[in-house]
Amino acid sequence: MRRAFVSRETNETKIFVALSLDKAPLPPESDFIDGLITSTHANQKGEQTVQVDTGVGFLDHMYHALAKHSGWNLRLYSRGDLVIDDHHTAEDTAIALGMALKQALGKFVGVRRFGHAFCPLDEALSRSVVDLSGRPYAVIDLGLQREKVGDLSCEMIPHVLTSFAFAAGITLHVSCLYGSNDHHRSESAFKSLAVALRTATELTGSKEAPSTKGVL
Repeated sequence: MRRAFVSRETNETKIFVALSLDKAPLPPESDFIDGLITSTHANQKGEQTVQVDTGVGFLDHMYHALAKHSGWNLRLYSRGDLVIDDHHTAEDTAIALGMALKQALGKFVGVRRFGHAFCPLDEALSRSVVDLSGRPYAVIDLGLQREKVGDLSCEMIPHVLTSFAFAAGITLHVSCLYGSNDHHRSESAFKSLAVALRTATELTGSKEAPSTKGVL
């Protein structure tokens, strides 16, 4: 089963992430996270489990969208120094989630490797292109104008995507092509990333790495 459990604690944040692909059950050592989650918005149980509680509502919303449309089962809990600002929580949860994806995928063997998607949200349209390259890189262009969406700083939204890509060891290009509402621009970006990741991580049945090098 492609799944992972990550615990990451610093002087700034304490984070637990449990992730499973392919509709596999979440790792049993993550069951305790269920008792920590207080968010009512990003707390979905059923055929797909998505439970997210970072203390930053709009960040919960983005991770919820990412997990939902990637087809992941996800538990993510974080408590950080929000008395300072949202930077450490946003950055560190993205790092922990990227670490979990990298751990769940293993050596990137037998996957499609590439994925791309366009996703709209009302007037906004975003494009994401993913390469499970083993070479972390990110180009993020969301064109956000507001200072914040909810209680998440807009400057942190592309930083979340970049931090996730580098921790996961993937190449990621995400662009919002147009849109007048920053909530819509951001959410369409995360949804397009989710669909692109769902394609890129799909199993092909091969036992080889999808690379001319023979390894990723």
